[in-house]
Amino acid sequence: MSGLLHDSRLAQIVQRHEALSSEMSNPALAPDRFVALSKDYAELSPAAEAARALMAARAEVEELQALALEAADPEMRAMAVDELEALKVKLPDAERALALQLLPRDAADQKPAILEIRAGTGGDEAALFAGDLARMYQRYAELRGWRVETLSASAAELGGFKEIVMGVNGEGVFARLKFESGVHRVQRVPATEAQGRIHTSAATVAVLPEAEDVDVHIDDKDLRIDVFRASGPGGQSVNTTDSAVRITHLPTGLVVIQQDEKSQHKNKAKAMKVLRSRLYELEREKLASARSADRKAMVGSGDRSERIRTYNFPQGRVTDHRINLTLHRLPEILEGSGLDDLVSALIAEDEAARLAQLDAG
Repeated sequence: MSGLLHDSRLAQIVQRHEALSSEMSNPALAPDRFVALSKDYAELSPAAEAARALMAARAEVEELQALALEAADPEMRAMAVDELEALKVKLPDAERALALQLLPRDAADQKPAILEIRAGTGGDEAALFAGDLARMYQRYAELRGWRVETLSASAAELGGFKEIVMGVNGEGVFARLKFESGVHRVQRVPATEAQGRIHTSAATVAVLPEAEDVDVHIDDKDLRIDVFRASGPGGQSVNTTDSAVRITHLPTGLVVIQQDEKSQHKNKAKAMKVLRSRLYELEREKLASARSADRKAMVGSGDRSERIRTYNFPQGRVTDHRINLTLHRLPEILEGSGLDDLVSALIAEDEAARLAQLDAG
């Protein structure tokens, strides 16, 4: 990591930041150019601030070292030595702060997300748990000021969902939700269980970055679009027109069905949004496996078959198996307010793993 934090590299970051600021102040600048520069400036600002802080700390170290060696006054030398020791303790924190800003960013981090939750093993109880997870993420999103839109939902007869797909929009959505992908397991006594025995059931969560048209090109010839009459629970028709849409992407075999809206046009638009995001995620997975075929991230691969977390009701605890973190705050987590502690711990572990790779490299 030393090469990453070399003084010349720090100077380049600061100079680039100042150059952007200077160019943005040009009154003759075209509006679209100003928007592009503003985005670059905002993205670079945290790294530039950390670089300035580190440069200042290193300069102060040099001054104190000189003072400790050359000062004629013994008391002044002793004071310089004390300050130098204190500063040397803080220096690694300043270096780490900058290194975190310079880590390669996931291009999808600032994108909205498509959040898919499906009931797994456990029948009715799994569907109820899928409903609990959907509510947890909706409340978490509300607390962060994000907007949630239900794209499709298949309700279960006793409550909860067989499947629910939601769109989440806001600042840094995918960056904070992406580690939620995987199998979530619940251990509790079902309301329908007369014997009072603890059952284990599961739901699968998939978090996909929402793709834009520029991210994924889809040829019309690669799509088969079928329309049919939407049906509700038990098979009854929910409307009398052929408004439901099934889109099949022929090259990959991906199928998206959308029937929540009464308009065929709206159902097709929602289905295309989900399909585009799934295709985008397929491409991201290919790139990730090509880059790190021999490495698995500490917090998991995002593999939807990987068991990542257990919610244990009798003991009131939630355990994330990827980082061996257990919190005895199950009600708060399911209410959304306690989820941030888990999310932040996962992000910190991922950053630590990537910093370790930089050090090794």
